Amino acid sequence: MPKRPTLQDVADAVGLAPATVSYALRGERGSADTLARVQAAATALGYQINPIAAALASGRSRTVAVLCGSTRDLWQQSLTADLARALLAEGRHALVADADGHPEREEALLAKLRDQRPDGLLVAPLDPFAAQWEELARQLPVVAIGDRLAEAPSAGAVVFDNARGFAQVFDHLAELGHRRIAVVLPERPSTPDRPAERLVAREARRCGMSVDLVRTAPATADADTMTDHLATALGGRDRPTAAFCLTDSFAFAVLRAARRLGLEVPGDLSVVGFEDVEFADLAGPGLTTVDWGRGAVVDAAVGQLLAAVDDDEPLRTVTISPRLVVRGTTGPAPSRS
Repeated sequence: MPKRPTLQDVADAVGLAPATVSYALRGERGSADTLARVQAAATALGYQINPIAAALASGRSRTVAVLCGSTRDLWQQSLTADLARALLAEGRHALVADADGHPEREEALLAKLRDQRPDGLLVAPLDPFAAQWEELARQLPVVAIGDRLAEAPSAGAVVFDNARGFAQVFDHLAELGHRRIAVVLPERPSTPDRPAERLVAREARRCGMSVDLVRTAPATADADTMTDHLATALGGRDRPTAAFCLTDSFAFAVLRAARRLGLEVPGDLSVVGFEDVEFADLAGPGLTTVDWGRGAVVDAAVGQLLAAVDDDEPLRTVTISPRLVVRGTTGPAPSRS
């Protein structure tokens, strides 16, 4: 078996010290001519950098941990994939973990990810108030998506202008004549960055609407169980004429419930989502929803995390503005006899 080329072999080929060659191969030191000579010699010899040795030498693993709340949620599924692609385009590898909707699993995964010594962490937190965030943020750069980490003020965040998004949805439904709506929201309590109940109450007063709050299990729940629950909430003679769902996954569940109840969408029931997942325009007549610009979210999160990793730039909070996308699942409120 032929001997595997070593760093010393490359150094001998170009007449430089091994340390100089090591720096040149990592692109950290040396003139353009030196870097080109070293790379050409390494290629000719078939030498490949040992990633573990390079990480030990540089203190960087060139991996970024990505922890999502649940990939069963359609928006988080796409977000996680886009984060991984964006990191790869920057020469980083994503180490992806899925808490599957369980805060206690999130805590256990954080410990395992920390042991992998990533350069940074991107997280869509289930529990933004957990105590472990501060300890983690002291060890490596952390950027949260959706909620700021209350116990880790040094962490960065990408949050959403939910107040504006709610206002757009309520204005749209009010213009269509809806006066009683169901708001479908998660069982988990709201957070300061996503104050759902407070925003619902404020917008309902402003638009002169009555609201039924419908709490439902997360995307990890059994689909039939969720559909049964929503069908019960949306059925009956004195039912709401529209449903505003705080995720597109919830909106698709409402569409299933409407079909089970024999309700026409939007003739009997208008439905609005709140994420604009990739195939929202393929669901029946196309889902009316709020677009959060996933590309802008990814750019803001990855950009500031890598700036912190590479250049010690301070982390910050970036707020993303929404855009209402009107499609076929909303229409005029039905007349009631």
